[in-house]
Amino acid sequence: MKFCSGCGARVEKRYVESDQRDRDYCKACDTFHYVNPKILVSCMVASGSKIVMMRRAHDPSYGLWSPPAGFVEQGETLESAAMREALEEANAIVDPDSLRIYNVTDLKDISEVYVGFVGSLANEDIRPGPEALEVGLFDEHDLPWDKLAFPAMRGYLKLYFEELARGEIAFHQSRADKSRRARVTYLVSKVHHFGMAN
Repeated sequence: MKFCSGCGARVEKRYVESDQRDRDYCKACDTFHYVNPKILVSCMVASGSKIVMMRRAHDPSYGLWSPPAGFVEQGETLESAAMREALEEANAIVDPDSLRIYNVTDLKDISEVYVGFVGSLANEDIRPGPEALEVGLFDEHDLPWDKLAFPAMRGYLKLYFEELARGEIAFHQSRADKSRRARVTYLVSKVHHFGMAN
């Protein structure tokens, strides 16, 4: 940050004892500015053994596949953001009673936190929204593994399909390494049995 978002004056770094770190500070309006991680959500919307995937119509990773995902907007809950992204990107309506948190991943090197959900598809007419080139329902064998938008995605998709086969979806915490190609994952708890027989 170079300029104050309140008054437009130039900011400087100033050490904040209670935070034990430097913060951007505007001397003109006596304001500290806090730059916190961005929160993103994703949603694996399932129909039986298949999940909704969308081929991205924008960078990063234009033309590659991912579950519906995006940033949480002001005034949204995590759950409403996940359901909105599924609807916007794939016209996928998530049954709100089925929606469960699945994973939380820290990407500290780019200051982002991803919160993943799983839920059941409540409609059949999925189609691309403005941010998708195409959408589809894929099981583990049909999924375009060699065309995933982000390398770290492979691990949690594999984990999801393994758990789905057991009929037991757990809640996981993970962090991606600096390359964002691998995750260190911790099982936090088994949260529910996820019956998705369609």
